[in-house]
Amino acid sequence: MTKKSNKPHKKSKGSLKAKVLSLLESKSNKAYSAKQVAKKLKVPQMISEVASYLSQLEKDGKAYQVAEGKFRLDRFYKKESSSSSSNPEGQVFKGKVDMTRSGSAYVVCEDLEKDVYVSSRKVGGALNGDTVEVRIFTGGRKTNPSGEIIKVTKRHTKEFIGTVYTSDNRTLVGSDNYGNPYDIWLHTEAGPPVENGDKVIVEVTEWAERPNHFPRGKVVEKLGKEGSDDIEMKAILLKNGFHLNFPDEVEKELSTIPEDISNEDTSGRADLRELDTFTIDPADAKDFDDALSFRKLDNGNVEVGVHIADVTHYIKEGMAMDKEAMERSTSVYLVDRVLPMLPEKLSNNLCSLRPNVDRLTFSALFELDKNNKVVKRWFGKAIIHSKRRFTYEEAQEVMDNRKGDFADSLLPLNEIAEKLREKRFKEGSINFETDEVRFKLDEEGYPIEIFVKERKPVHMLVEDFMLLANREVGAFIAEKKDGPEIPFIYRVHDLPDPMKIADFALFAKELGFNFDLSTPQKIARSFNRLTEASRTNSALEVLQPLAIRSMSKAVYTANNIGHYGLGFDYYSHFTSPIRRYSDVLAHRILEKNLKSVYRMDKEVLEKRCKYISEMERHAMDAERESIKYKQVEFLQKRVGEEYDGYVTGMIERGIFVELENVLCEGLIAFDAMDDYYEMTGHRLAARGQKTGRIIKMGDKIRVKLLGTDLGRRQIELELLKHYDKD
Repeated sequence: MTKKSNKPHKKSKGSLKAKVLSLLESKSNKAYSAKQVAKKLKVPQMISEVASYLSQLEKDGKAYQVAEGKFRLDRFYKKESSSSSSNPEGQVFKGKVDMTRSGSAYVVCEDLEKDVYVSSRKVGGALNGDTVEVRIFTGGRKTNPSGEIIKVTKRHTKEFIGTVYTSDNRTLVGSDNYGNPYDIWLHTEAGPPVENGDKVIVEVTEWAERPNHFPRGKVVEKLGKEGSDDIEMKAILLKNGFHLNFPDEVEKELSTIPEDISNEDTSGRADLRELDTFTIDPADAKDFDDALSFRKLDNGNVEVGVHIADVTHYIKEGMAMDKEAMERSTSVYLVDRVLPMLPEKLSNNLCSLRPNVDRLTFSALFELDKNNKVVKRWFGKAIIHSKRRFTYEEAQEVMDNRKGDFADSLLPLNEIAEKLREKRFKEGSINFETDEVRFKLDEEGYPIEIFVKERKPVHMLVEDFMLLANREVGAFIAEKKDGPEIPFIYRVHDLPDPMKIADFALFAKELGFNFDLSTPQKIARSFNRLTEASRTNSALEVLQPLAIRSMSKAVYTANNIGHYGLGFDYYSHFTSPIRRYSDVLAHRILEKNLKSVYRMDKEVLEKRCKYISEMERHAMDAERESIKYKQVEFLQKRVGEEYDGYVTGMIERGIFVELENVLCEGLIAFDAMDDYYEMTGHRLAARGQKTGRIIKMGDKIRVKLLGTDLGRRQIELELLKHYDKD
């Protein structure tokens, strides 16, 4: 009889190294320590060997160390195996509808590399933004797969703006939203009385189950005259899935919340009312999420306080207010209005850190030594009393003059912020400086001036201390665990996509700027070199927005991979719970982990993270559309005027030009030029066949405004002069 060995089976070195790489490939968005990898591969006795292989994979460019001792697959590494994905034909996938103006749609599925094309006859009643199930007809290896929508699992929105009309003794609303091609049949007994031609908001109460049948709905609000700014802004919000009003249940809950802070409210809180605390916000701000404090300590160190509105004191899990806040996920900032995540009683009053009144906060106190290193941190519920409300301009004036209210706090805070910023950039943070367009509106909301927001040291001061708090909160949770991880909501930013960054590097090279793509760290340094170079070379300014587009998008997730753009291993959002539901979640989880250990169901948390990320994208789309609307509205009365601009993009039909100072982009069609132009290379330039003249990205040109289309948010331009080429 052969004696069995009790020794564990030792895998060959080659086999184990391949399995380590295979694990990273199978979970490409997660980071693992050597101990975690060894446990998953069932070789707990080989932690040191696994650690060695992870380090070797990093040297080979196949793994990337996102935090000390934690590795993930490097997105710049392409799998050596050529295994192709299985044929999706006949399978059903879940995704989001992206409707086209023609009525056809694309369904964006996480599990498919390409979006699924659905003809207008196969959309199955789905509308723009809906979550659906789509069955694949053809795999589409070289083109997009095609399919049909078989089920709508979640509606993106149920409210639409449209115009009332009658047909065959029925009263209907024709929707203004191209993403909803169906007219809505009104329940005449529901809602206010309406007449032909009325502009209304209609809520769909019953979706049509059969093709060519009308969904049914009711009027929830009658609006003003057609084409007014108010209607257009409301339409933008509705189209992106946001409610214009709070439900009755929320209003009922609000009425039960007292206006004053009671002894019961302050019980168990740290009393920080004696601190010299102040807020710094835009002049027109009404909701003050955060306040700062500063004091010198007896041991020679200093204490910086970041005090955040305690929203979770007022909205509890399960309340209608909480459900509505989660559904909105974010406040939406359009040019002429804010659609708040929380009702005004909370956002502008009880939760707003207004001056000269007591307010409840979730505070963070950081003790910093003479080298500006955080040596101690404290998080907890507190009560504060803000001594002063600064506008950015007022605080900057104190900093410039080195005297005034709270100069003894603002000046050292600014010095600390500068050092924190310097250290952050040295350690890999990317400095993106893009122009932020702002408007001056008249009493009717009409834009009378467009200008670029000036970024001053005081803006960066506030930003740096918010970054500090958000980073330290993420690190606190990650470092606290003793055993299984503590699921938390992180704000993460992935490495750039290799293909996108390579294409961008070609753009930059054409304009005379060389990008180093050898490592993620050197890519970050290249971005920072570009920011510096663009300050003295206006031709490079066009690269800044393109650089941002080449990067991955920051998202919320329970799976921490770090924040590449900031260069942080751990980062969360903690500082704006009045306007971001992500911060509300962070507050709840953080509070429960201050004195004990609390682990939320990670799958539930991740679903919430994905939804919040999705609503953030919708809010950004709405904000961008409102800016485009106001830009075109501003230019309506300026048709025929001439502007300088820069070439910012190219398509087969023509070139896009961004007008200097106005920052509005318009198209010059090739067929309207004095020559026949063809695209060259990677869409970086166009060459005239007769003249040989080359127009390339970043070129400065003179244009004439030929016309505007407010409905499409578009302007039409004519080329007058190509600087340095004529």
